[in-house]
Amino acid sequence: MEPLIVVTFVAALGFDYVNGFHDAANSIATVVTTRVLSPRLAVAWAAFFNFVAVFVLGTGVAMTVGKGVVNPESITVPVIFSALVGAIIWNVLTWWLGLPSSSSHALIGGLAGAVIAFKGWQLLNVGTILFIASFIVISPLIGMLLGMINQMVVFLLVRKGSPRTINRLFRRLQLVSAAIYSISHGTNDAQKTIGILFALLVAGGQLPPDAKHIPYWIIFVSYAVIAAGTLAGGVRIIRTMGSKLTKLDPMHGFCAETGGGVTILAVSHFGIPVSTTHTITGAIAGVGMTSGYKSVRWLVAARILWAWILTIPVAGLLAALFYLAYTAIF
Repeated sequence: MEPLIVVTFVAALGFDYVNGFHDAANSIATVVTTRVLSPRLAVAWAAFFNFVAVFVLGTGVAMTVGKGVVNPESITVPVIFSALVGAIIWNVLTWWLGLPSSSSHALIGGLAGAVIAFKGWQLLNVGTILFIASFIVISPLIGMLLGMINQMVVFLLVRKGSPRTINRLFRRLQLVSAAIYSISHGTNDAQKTIGILFALLVAGGQLPPDAKHIPYWIIFVSYAVIAAGTLAGGVRIIRTMGSKLTKLDPMHGFCAETGGGVTILAVSHFGIPVSTTHTITGAIAGVGMTSGYKSVRWLVAARILWAWILTIPVAGLLAALFYLAYTAIF
């Protein structure tokens, strides 16, 4: 096996790990903010269910990333390596700034940018990319809608209960909703690394171009690494997601996590790679809106939105620049 294939394989697992600690805050922000779990216990809870997700759904999302964005037969290992570098740089930058951006769209943007630098637009499956990009809008809207519906239904069910009883009930239920969301996160996000590893092995000649099944060891390694990344945590983003966007209590947290988790599991079933970050942000905003439009801090939401808009083009630009630099040197 060529050294660059090995290096790129390690970079893919590095992206998987960064994805885990970058998006860990999405999984645990509400459960930490509402003080149901301490940050240390929360990341352990999320990491465990990130890995449990390996047994939940198939590899539809992985195939969309691995074969849907660009034909892996038409690209090279340096292209995939550059895509990963662009995505990792953007992920680390937004993590440092405390912005909940999308690891998924960073990877798609990085791959598109590296391919364009390699041979132009003609190798891209533009329709697939536009379809994935459309979920920048669709997934948070679905999450917002489900978050609002959950909150209204739950409020009607418990409106006659005492605040103390309600709080105690939802502190327990939030453990369940956090598990659901963490499973959905692992299901969708680990598969993106699986997809890029599949594309790498095809491009590097380690798998046949017509391969329809992904080796099980790649699947298990990818889920294990994203779980390890989640254990590293993402405290910088927890404050933005859990307290800056809107005020949360255990009931709000349960409704947001359930709405976000159900949305991600549903689209994962259809093999659609979505941003778990976008979805849970929409769900949290939807829950907050049930208390009135002013309950959501829209200036914070606007700052998050800009990170969403910039993710694909900036990650693509970073990947393209790295590819050009790499080919100029080597």
